[in-house]
Amino acid sequence: MNIRKTIALINQMEADGVIERYAIGGAVGAAFYLEPVATLDVDVFIAFRSQPGSLLVSPQPILDYLKSRGGRMEGEYVVVAGWPVQFLPPPTPLVEEALTQAVETDVEGTRARVFTAEHLAAIALQTGRAKDKARLLQFVEAGVLDVGRFQAILSQHGLVEAWQRFENQFLEGAK
Repeated sequence: MNIRKTIALINQMEADGVIERYAIGGAVGAAFYLEPVATLDVDVFIAFRSQPGSLLVSPQPILDYLKSRGGRMEGEYVVVAGWPVQFLPPPTPLVEEALTQAVETDVEGTRARVFTAEHLAAIALQTGRAKDKARLLQFVEAGVLDVGRFQAILSQHGLVEAWQRFENQFLEGAK
């Protein structure tokens, strides 16, 4: 599996106009800030476009493009350079904001766009699964969050009370 090749192909999709702005989220996105963890796939968030004359959006142009370049379908994933990739629409305003404010980074000489650490942490808080809480705790313990920016994101998206509950449950002894 070659993440650089996967990202290079996604960049080429963007350059060719198949997709607009993309950003990597999920566990792979978090790995840009934290110690890597085992993950099954790359979550690539994009704004899907409706096709001319249709109100519906379709992933078909993405699938056709990737299949013509060696990608193959495996369940809900498109396998690109050995990596299962999910192309996802932003399901919440927070994820939409994360997509628009994503930052560029370098992956073995290839440009990649990834959610900010603060957005990844806020999304983990909003999602609230056990693995998301563990990831949020990793962000806090690693000291990679700009606290002011993180607090602003939490306030903007109505997550201040959820953060207070998280702090009470997981961080009280650390203070």
